[in-house]
Formats: sequence, C-alpha cells, structure tokens
Amino acid sequence: MATKKKYYVVWEGNRPGIYDSWANCQVQIKGYPNARYKSFKTKEEAQEAYQSSFADHINTSTKANPAKKRVSEEARKEINWDSIAVDAACSGNPGPLEYQGVETESGLQLFHQKFPLGTNNIGEFLALVHGLAHLQKENNTLPIYSDSKHAISWVKKARCNTTLVKNSKTKQLYVLIARAEKWLKENEYKNPILKWKTKEWGEIPADFGRK
Repeated sequence: MATKKKYYVVWEGNRPGIYDSWANCQVQIKGYPNARYKSFKTKEEAQEAYQSSFADHINTSTKANPAKKRVSEEARKEINWDSIAVDAACSGNPGPLEYQGVETESGLQLFHQKFPLGTNNIGEFLALVHGLAHLQKENNTLPIYSDSKHAISWVKKARCNTTLVKNSKTKQLYVLIARAEKWLKENEYKNPILKWKTKEWGEIPADFGRK
C-alpha cells in the first residue's frame, strides 16, 4: 500500500528547515527536546508553513497527546513511546469508516483514510497494514500499537476475515483489502506489532475521541 510523498517542516530541531522524507526529518528531531515539526502534502504548503510559526499549524491531531496525559506513571514505563499507533472509527457497524496512524509520543498524524461504508475491524486491519507499509517505505523498524486483537490476528494471518457485503459502496474498500493482503504475503517486516492495553493505559493515542 503505497503512501503519497510528503514534506516535513522542522521549526525547532537540530537543523530547522523543509525535508522531503520522514527519514531526513527524523535526523533533525531525534534527540532534540520538544522538537516542533509537521508534515504537509505539498512542497508549496510546507514552504508557506515554514514562513509562519508551529503554533499556527497545530490541530487536534498534533496537540499534546491527551492519551499520554491520562497514563499513570507506572503504566507509562511499560509503553514504548518511540512507536506509532493506529486506530479506526466506524459510525455504526457497518457504517462510515475512517482510520488513522499517529506518532505515539506526540500524536502527530501520519496518515488518514475515509470510506463510505465499512466495519471497525476492517479499519483496524487496514490501518495496521498501512502503518507497516508507511514504516517500510521510510526504512523504519519502529513498533506499531493497535488496540484490536482481531486486526492483529488478521495481519499475522495475512487475511482480512470479514463478511461485509460487497456492493458499490464497499467496492473500493475491498480493492484495498485485497491490496493489503497481497502486501502482507509479499513483504517481510521487522516492526513489532504490539497490543495497546486500553484498560491499563486508557485510549490509544490514535483514538478518534468519539466514545
């Protein structure tokens, strides 16, 4: 599952500027306390953003992670914050579906997809595969957190075990499911897939906050 090219603005880091890959951006923020950075879809958007301040571009996905604030000190030690987290949200089941992936530490959104009809388990599955493909493209072996045992199982088996009806509203979703299954069968990955312990840690950082 290929991801579109992004540009990364680093306002505060080892060397502020605009970078054309996540790997190059990471070099500038790694080890830098309270680094300020964000991704943009086009070079033009990144250039415009770089001329303004980081505060002008904070949204609900890049503000201080509320999930992190709710985690107890004891639980905080268990979590690998140097990771990404994925989650899905479905209005009804089935219903309008979306999923996203974020940096576990900062809550920075890395990818986001929407579909007119789907199920939560499908969204969780696609989010995990999208996350694996995203990290592979960046040659990154960070772990991925998911709060869905079903999705984790489906990914390990390389099969989305869904009975969702096939119709015009789900046609594109099924295309992506087939693509995801194919990717899992043809690619190896070293990223650990970790189960987010919701009862102990609170909602996963990628949660859409609609509960």
